[in-house]
Amino acid sequence: MKISLFTETYISSINGVVTHVRALKSGLEALGHEVLVVCALPEAKQYYVKDGVLCCPSVSFKKIYNYGVATPISPIRYKYIKEFNPDIIHIHTEFGVGYSGAMAAKSLGVPLVYTMHTMYDDYLYYIASRRLINIAKKTAHAYAKILAEKATCLTGPSKKVEEFFKSCGVYKHVHIIPNPVEVEAFNPNCISGSKKTDIRKKFGVLDDDLLLCFCGRLGREKSVDVILKYWSEVINKNDHCKLLILGDGPSITELKHYAKTLGIDKQVIFSGKIPHEELPPYYASCDLYITASLSDTNSISMLEAMATGLPVLHIYDKLNAGQVVDGINGFIYKNAHEMKAIIDKYKAFSEEDKLTLKKNSRNSVLKFDGVNLANNLLNVYVEALNIYSKKPKSRLKTKN
Repeated sequence: MKISLFTETYISSINGVVTHVRALKSGLEALGHEVLVVCALPEAKQYYVKDGVLCCPSVSFKKIYNYGVATPISPIRYKYIKEFNPDIIHIHTEFGVGYSGAMAAKSLGVPLVYTMHTMYDDYLYYIASRRLINIAKKTAHAYAKILAEKATCLTGPSKKVEEFFKSCGVYKHVHIIPNPVEVEAFNPNCISGSKKTDIRKKFGVLDDDLLLCFCGRLGREKSVDVILKYWSEVINKNDHCKLLILGDGPSITELKHYAKTLGIDKQVIFSGKIPHEELPPYYASCDLYITASLSDTNSISMLEAMATGLPVLHIYDKLNAGQVVDGINGFIYKNAHEMKAIIDKYKAFSEEDKLTLKKNSRNSVLKFDGVNLANNLLNVYVEALNIYSKKPKSRLKTKN
């Protein structure tokens, strides 16, 4: 099968969509399928294909993590896609490149699969002032509805996507397919003890300190401020706990200032940007992963931490239920006092109990590799092809 994957962000970016598309491409190719990724690339001066990726010139959108924004209409892009002659078009983002994928699917007469990765209601503050949020929200919902109605099949990493589509007035079935994780890249058995020791020393973390971490793009939607607030309410310096914030983003200066204002800046460490391939030993040097984000659908950073053997402290999130099973591969908390109780409980565990929890955490994500992701989506592709083939012939375009 020939599959074309459309995404605004891919080369030179680090985020969940990139990791997902990269794993999907690798998994599909391992199963013998041919893949063309179509992406926006601000550095590109002209269209070109390299290693199965069609790079499209675009403008960098600094407000949203320097994403490339490309025009949805491009005869040159369409020419490359038509020459590839895909059986399926699968869009992963909603902007210029994503919308061009929807138009290409219609023009070429092939099914369109649409995966929503991002809950855009939580990101509108990047592009709209507070007084315009409601208008921006209505516009975003109307636009998502247009794309969803064009799609033959919809997918998403959690039930949140299904609920979001319902809020947009879309009641199609949504295939829930978890995000992938590079399980071997984050295998704790392949990470040297000296690297872990060096990282803890680098940040001034003592041997008897319990080190919790969060990893991600530091924007308001990640709710790192909630973790800091809870931490200041219940954790003191005598608890021998440290918090490591891995990553960078538009809110990092604000968060550093907030930590200082709360009086916990000696307990909170901001690492700054860490290259993705260097993350495994950072996770492995920690004891627990913590998140208070309600915007994530199925956080890849969290899955990577779990693959490294970190149990997760996850704030209660009904629509992400089941990703962290309380007491098995992590713990669920609702407030600062529950967070503190879990930390104290974990500290009191025997080494054997901690090891069991770490093994459970890693084992719970072993099935989420690229090949499994590809197999899950191939089932969706086959369904899309079957649905599309049953449409009235007058509505079908003929592939050239």
